[in-house]
Amino acid sequence: MKHFLNKIVLLSLLLVVGLMVSCACPLKDTPVTQTEDVQKHEEDRRFSFTYSVQVHPTDEALDIFLPVAQSNTQQTILDVAIESNIKGRFGQEVLYGNKYWHANLPQGTSDTLDIRLTYQVARQTNSIEYRETLDMPILSERDKELFLNANSRVPVAGELVDSIRTALAPAEPMSLDKARSIYDYVVGNMEYKKVGTGWGNGDTYWACSEKYGNCTDFHALFISLARVEQIPSRFEIGFPVPLDKDSGTISGYHCWVNFYLPESGWFPIDASEAKKDLSKQDLLFGTQPSDRLQFTIGRDLDLGEGHNSGPLNYFIYPHIEQNGKIYSDYTRSFEYKKS
Repeated sequence: MKHFLNKIVLLSLLLVVGLMVSCACPLKDTPVTQTEDVQKHEEDRRFSFTYSVQVHPTDEALDIFLPVAQSNTQQTILDVAIESNIKGRFGQEVLYGNKYWHANLPQGTSDTLDIRLTYQVARQTNSIEYRETLDMPILSERDKELFLNANSRVPVAGELVDSIRTALAPAEPMSLDKARSIYDYVVGNMEYKKVGTGWGNGDTYWACSEKYGNCTDFHALFISLARVEQIPSRFEIGFPVPLDKDSGTISGYHCWVNFYLPESGWFPIDASEAKKDLSKQDLLFGTQPSDRLQFTIGRDLDLGEGHNSGPLNYFIYPHIEQNGKIYSDYTRSFEYKKS
């Protein structure tokens, strides 16, 4: 029904503003203007990142959700262009504030849908020296509770977690040294590999019993141990953007953690990348290179209206539903290019 699928191109839509935007009708082009933040980081890494999806629908209705990257202290989204042959709108998940693009595909549409979001990004190295130039963030009581609580696959109590705590190097409670002892334990006791099934769910139980997995499993274990030590910890997920090439395709996601202490503010770690290259173990405790683009944070996500299949373990790939069940007949691709 090509008469229904009118091509829309939403160009130069600034996400820095952080407002809910409706795509119910075509929007006028918005000129890109440099903010003070953008001007401040002129020397930072600049690149474009394209998130592409092809959906192959049946005649039944679909709800399509795509995660949307936002500006924060670690990155600036200068611009995003959306190309789609179906109308959609921006929304915001309530608990963590993640943004998404949501489209309702009516019953009776069978044409392949092409959706493409192209970002222009400035990404700085998130180092201790960089963070010293920023205002010290204050963690609200609400966020403190949020980032200390358990998730469905990330427990903060029980015999399993308690048994590991006894193996940690001694350190003052709720301190940078305590966080470092947890980080070193994870790097030293986990193996980075993707074998069989069960890995990749960000599951502390899996990490403790099998002692291997990908970045989600490494960081689930770190978050469980940090939270039980009363160190608020935030799961973050996005994509790697390699530093050694000007352009390329990305095969999949990457994730990491920021934890919070009053004396340091939010402090980044990347235990899985440290495991891959132990020469970077010290660097990746406190420094986050500009080799990534963050999309969402948190676990057990509810996207609201149109999301009926249960909480998302994490949100980085398209989430598509048909009649309240996950729909997987789509392809995805990701690519970047130096700006």
